Amino acid sequence: MEIIGVIVAGIIIGLLGKFVAPGNRDNIPLWLTILCGIGGVIIGWYVYTAFGGNGSPGIDWTRWIIAILVAAVLVVIASALTGRSRTRTTV
Repeated sequence: MEIIGVIVAGIIIGLLGKFVAPGNRDNIPLWLTILCGIGGVIIGWYVYTAFGGNGSPGIDWTRWIIAILVAAVLVVIASALTGRSRTRTTV
């Protein structure tokens, strides 16, 4: 059941990471955005626990903010590596 939660959270965090990422990051496909979100959730959890986060009762906002920031970084990296250019050059 936990894997389904990570996937659902990854979809939401990926879209939020795409929204938070600087510039125009609409040039990567949706499936890659979702993978960035899932990576953001997993890597964000490890970063959170590495710096002493142990969870709190209820919603742990710090962990989710870290996950969104990590997902935004992953979206920027994915956009730089695989993104399509939106500018047209006419010759």
